[in-house]
Amino acid sequence: MKLAIPRETQPGETRVALVPESVKKLIAGGFQVAIEHAAGETSGYGDSLYSEVGATIASDTASLLKDADFILKVGVPTSKEIESYPADAKLLTSLMPTRNVPIVQALAAKRITSFSTDAIPRTTRAQAMDTLSSMANITGYKGVLLAAVELPRYFPMLMTAAGTVLPAKVFVIGAGVAGLQAIATAKRLGAQVYATDVRPEVKEQIESVGAKYVGIELKQSAAAGGGYAKELSEEDRARQKQMLAEQCAASDVVITTALIGGVFAPKLISADIVKTMKPGSIIIDLAADGGGNCEVSKPGSTIVESGVKIIAPLNLPASVPFHASLLWSRNLTSFLLAFCADKLFNLDLNDEILRGALITHQGEVTHIKTKELIKP
Repeated sequence: MKLAIPRETQPGETRVALVPESVKKLIAGGFQVAIEHAAGETSGYGDSLYSEVGATIASDTASLLKDADFILKVGVPTSKEIESYPADAKLLTSLMPTRNVPIVQALAAKRITSFSTDAIPRTTRAQAMDTLSSMANITGYKGVLLAAVELPRYFPMLMTAAGTVLPAKVFVIGAGVAGLQAIATAKRLGAQVYATDVRPEVKEQIESVGAKYVGIELKQSAAAGGGYAKELSEEDRARQKQMLAEQCAASDVVITTALIGGVFAPKLISADIVKTMKPGSIIIDLAADGGGNCEVSKPGSTIVESGVKIIAPLNLPASVPFHASLLWSRNLTSFLLAFCADKLFNLDLNDEILRGALITHQGEVTHIKTKELIKP
């Protein structure tokens, strides 16, 4: 089975789907691996490293994709890329299908059997394949570093000859993987950290990484399973808004990470809440890829509103490409090795992981939530 790793084409994307460590492992498992020239350079993996472990270096995309059985990527392919894919090939990448319906339709039209890593069920068995968690860890870590650079004060408490400097107060909204990593990183930098989540059962996790839990008692559960949250009732939203307003007004840094179902970013911080915050404080909106948790955020941009700097970065994992690629590569390798035997891919739709990750197959869109968005 020939695996093809093309160079990523989306602006700002520095990661590569497979690193040499994984290529060596897959070749030992019976795969052929071809990678496009310079595909790994921006993440620190040159062509020579791939050649040393047995990969073939393709000079261009056309020669790479010729006779490819499985195409491995990091980001969503463009329509132009899909046109170059061999009909009936397989694709493994992150498609975020409900955000990219036209791309999903193009894959179906080309009869590509596509799997989206962000649709893999978040189960114990699938943990090693979970690119969402791998990248969210990086997002939470890097988000706090951005805050520390931009905040016009220290994070830690310092005792100096000129007197004591009190620690910054950091408030983290959302305690999924990104939120927990943000809490841990802010705590390591010496900040006083508070955190909230609509799922009260994560209180223990929040406290285990060094933050004080703050929250409201919900009238109905907001847990959606798989580590995800669902939308709150109108009554609970009103009570949550009041709590968020109080915490934001008292904080130096607010880091938001909340996503509904891992995709949609609810608007939790209104323009009115921003106005109550201290001049010079910072909001890091880590849900910008999903539209942002702050009402005035501009995804991909930094703005100042009412004296508050609001940073809404996109694709933060691409700013740590060496390790982001390494973790992504390990996730894809786990997927391939789990479902390939005797050099063949076994598409068993009774398997919950394959069934959940499958987006298009045999010319049809198979992903239920995406199908619901396609107009008849």
